Amino acid sequence: MPVYRLPDLTYDYGALEPVISGEIMQLHHSAHHAAYVKGANTTLEQLAEMRQARDLSQLPGLERTLAFHLAGHSLHSMFWTNLSADGGDRPDGELAAAIDEFFGGFDAFRAELTAATASVQGSGWGALAWDPLGARLVVHQIHDHHITVAPTSTPLLVFDAWEHAFYLQYRNVKTGYIERLWSLVNWADVSERFAAACEGRHSGLLVPDGGVRS
Repeated sequence: MPVYRLPDLTYDYGALEPVISGEIMQLHHSAHHAAYVKGANTTLEQLAEMRQARDLSQLPGLERTLAFHLAGHSLHSMFWTNLSADGGDRPDGELAAAIDEFFGGFDAFRAELTAATASVQGSGWGALAWDPLGARLVVHQIHDHHITVAPTSTPLLVFDAWEHAFYLQYRNVKTGYIERLWSLVNWADVSERFAAACEGRHSGLLVPDGGVRS
């Protein structure tokens, strides 16, 4: 059975300093993200055993668990490529034009995504996503990993607001962490995802070339 794997980063753990410390990056990638990958693979094994035994009594719980781990895996895979030591500034081209159209300008968009990320209750994410039904960009709050996101929407840029993403460095000042994340945004990656989403080449939480399966 194909299994999910932890993708390698394209940069060193310390590459995003001083915005994100190397210690946080190492723990976040090699421990937290790895746990979601392991959880997804373990749940797949449990589902296979359940089917072999023809006992479907645990199916609802296992499906929810698989969704949680897979969404965590997909979102983290996207988060790593959304960031770059050479990132920051603003997007250009069609993505910039779409942000202007749907948010009234980059500054308004930045304020909305910052507010959405900062105000997540408990654990979650802020996300810029493409809604193919409305053919528009939207900002989502993602609680935990997979709740309240329209199943048809395609996240393009995600900000991790779980405490493990920032607490060792920023303590309880989550807004300080979010504001500094903007200096790392890899707009080339976000623009590629936007173009693919508009063309219908991927949807939902799928991550192109994101190490989802080996």
